[in-house]
Amino acid sequence: MTSINTNVSAMTALQSLSMINSNLNQTQSRISTGFRVGDASDNAAYWSIATTMRSDNKALGAVEDALGLGQAKLDTAYTGMKAAIDVVDEIKAKLVAAREPGVDRNKIQSEITELQGQLSSIATSASFSGENWLAFDGAGVNKDIVSSFNRDSAGAVSVGTIQIDISAVKLYGDDGAGTPVQDGILDTVVAFGTGTAINIEVASLNISTAVLTDAIITASHATPGDNTFDDVADAMISAVDTALQRMTTAASNLGAAKNRTDIQSEFVSTLRDSIEKGVGTLVDADMTEESTRLKALQTQQQLGVQALSIANASSESLLALFR
Repeated sequence: MTSINTNVSAMTALQSLSMINSNLNQTQSRISTGFRVGDASDNAAYWSIATTMRSDNKALGAVEDALGLGQAKLDTAYTGMKAAIDVVDEIKAKLVAAREPGVDRNKIQSEITELQGQLSSIATSASFSGENWLAFDGAGVNKDIVSSFNRDSAGAVSVGTIQIDISAVKLYGDDGAGTPVQDGILDTVVAFGTGTAINIEVASLNISTAVLTDAIITASHATPGDNTFDDVADAMISAVDTALQRMTTAASNLGAAKNRTDIQSEFVSTLRDSIEKGVGTLVDADMTEESTRLKALQTQQQLGVQALSIANASSESLLALFR
């Protein structure tokens, strides 16, 4: 039956064209944005996962920055420690030279005093971003370097850190009450021969005067005759060598911590790339596929318009029957 009120062919062609236009708009949106899932309405599950992982990836970016800052602090501390070790080596050599009879011990003392000043300068200068791990006041201090951002299966998040005990690497400090005795690795070494009133315990000797300028040292000793210059110089050499061994251990610890932060930084960088890749697999559009679909839909659209035109023209053909 042919009806002038209801054009079934035109209605079918219009519905088909409407669906083609909808698919065409969707494909054009994917091509313009690059996303197959750009909104929750596209795929709620994938959109939720992608949004969460993007947020976590941004947090990992902050972790990577924190690791970079921690690496810089470790580098600064290690550089200062390495330089200080070289200076303490020189002090030890000067003390050994002072044991030789006939040497000018006053000049050796002057050299040691300058080297002591250099030690203080190195420790004070080893500062990064306002933090100095080689010279500070107070007892044991732990420094935390943010190293990871974690999300467990239940969705709970946590931040991981690398902890460094800088009380084991500091060169100078005090006992927390402002008394500069036996707290930093070099507190004793830098006080050798200062001529001050500070009492420094060195191998159970209580020395309070310049030690390299006198052949006989004024000090308290348990055994008579053990207060010769050689005895005191030997005690100092031993104390300096002990400090040198502690500095070597501290430098090793800093190096190990630096290596760990380097490995962790590389891991976080790789992890961020993996997350980015995973999110892309979920929500990114395949541009080759979408461009092929776009061409097909454009062809379908043209055919749909033509089909609608033909369906509308069938009604006009009825006029010929009434002529």
